[in-house]
Amino acid sequence: MRPGVLWLIAGLSLSIAGCAAIAPPETNEPPPLSEASFNARILELQSELAQQCGTSSEIQTRQLDQQQILTADMREVGSLLRNLRQDVQQLEARDEEPVIIREECEVDETLSTKTLLGRSEWVGLPSLGTYLKARVDSGANTSSLSAADITRFERDGEDWVRFKLALNDDDVAVESQRDEWIEAPIVRRVRIVQASGEESRPVISLLMTLGPIRENVEFTLNDRSHLDYPVLLGRRFLLDIAVIDVADTYLHERPEFPGGEPADEAADDEAVDEDDTEE
Repeated sequence: MRPGVLWLIAGLSLSIAGCAAIAPPETNEPPPLSEASFNARILELQSELAQQCGTSSEIQTRQLDQQQILTADMREVGSLLRNLRQDVQQLEARDEEPVIIREECEVDETLSTKTLLGRSEWVGLPSLGTYLKARVDSGANTSSLSAADITRFERDGEDWVRFKLALNDDDVAVESQRDEWIEAPIVRRVRIVQASGEESRPVISLLMTLGPIRENVEFTLNDRSHLDYPVLLGRRFLLDIAVIDVADTYLHERPEFPGGEPADEAADDEAVDEDDTEE
């Protein structure tokens, strides 16, 4: 081979070897991360891990609560079963039949604070000095007193009324008070609607006694001499202080007044009212 050709081959070989030494080796690794990218990736991983831990803790808490509830229920059921087993054993050990204890009804204590009245009672009117028979009627709103010769007048700028008791021969009262004039202030007026038309009646307040009751009672004034009772006691009087036993009469003694009959002689006057009726 000629010398020129040899020098050409040697030069090409050196060129190829130099290129091979300069070219960087091939690799599959990703390029290196910057510090900012690295920190961001670390924070992201920490957030994901914290979220997973929180979810797991919440699930564990719910499971623990359910376990405690189930444990309590099982204990209660076990206690009930033990008690039931004891009851069955006691019943089997006894020859007689089991005793059934019935629950007693609750008693209304409000009745113990009220006075029991019959459908008819004696009432006392201390300011009038007499006793009178009264019909106790929850169907009427306001109490009523039998009055006649009702005259209205003014005293010290206030409305007053003057009247006498309207009593028939069968009405029982202190005789000396039958024809006495009575004066009292008018506390209000009521409008009465009847088949014959409307009527305005004065209302007065009088102290009244009935058994243990001693109250100021409002009475409308109107003539009741055609009725069996000169006094009617209505709902406004009964409210909160008395109840009625319609099957009985005169549960309380007749009050006594000067000039009147003794209380122990009232039975004869009461006997006539056994079949009493009121319009």
